[in-house]
Amino acid sequence: MIAILGAGKMGEALLSGLVRAGVPAGELLATVRRPERGEALVRQYGVRVASNAEAAKRADTLILAVKPQDMATLLDEIAPYVPAGRLVISAAAGITTSFVEARLGEDVPVVRVMSNTPVLVDEAMSVISAGAGAGEEHLKLAEDLLRPVGKVLRVPESQQDAATALSGSGPAYFFYLVEAMVDAGILLGMPRAAALDMVTQSIVGAAIMLRDSGEHPVILREAVTSPGGTTIAAIAELERHSVRAAFLAAIEAARDRSGQLAAG
Repeated sequence: MIAILGAGKMGEALLSGLVRAGVPAGELLATVRRPERGEALVRQYGVRVASNAEAAKRADTLILAVKPQDMATLLDEIAPYVPAGRLVISAAAGITTSFVEARLGEDVPVVRVMSNTPVLVDEAMSVISAGAGAGEEHLKLAEDLLRPVGKVLRVPESQQDAATALSGSGPAYFFYLVEAMVDAGILLGMPRAAALDMVTQSIVGAAIMLRDSGEHPVILREAVTSPGGTTIAAIAELERHSVRAAFLAAIEAARDRSGQLAAG
């Protein structure tokens, strides 16, 4: 049995992905703060809702999906009910495996994961790291849970804050870019719906090309950039406004914020 403790937006996204992947609803438990939230999950997915303590007692795998600032309280609540050897997967930004181990005990294997919202369409990027007590079998269990809803990559835990900034927050950067491009289309006289269709399909097509071609993004960009053409004029403006530097600074800021969340 798998329990998702904290079925908020990301918790529900993981829950829905597991259901689509074929995990029987009867093998899933969810915990929530508000009764009406639990009723909605029961109606939509057919899963069972339990208290944090009950979930910790009954489930073979615990997925901790609460907000980082709520993690310490949750761990203190479930610590008496988590036996040695129970796999705990922490999905909260900035929360280290040592933070979880210190509260549940070193004999509890902990795997840290950072996923992202495309789990809703089975295209998530999930980055996992093993804690001190987690071995190959625990990493494989985590991969088996996450692979049906996207790609899974193992990294050293020292890289998790960077992964949070790059892929965990990554979809928001693309939505921000789409918003800006659609506004540009409107500025140029395009209807909003048409501009959104063109930008969305362009980004989907470009992402698939990047994923499936194996080419470096520079090569793909250069293929669109003719000498003296429209694309190089646009690229020159992006460079003039330091867009590349802004992205570097933004992702670095997200990395730093992930570390601050871990520190409370």
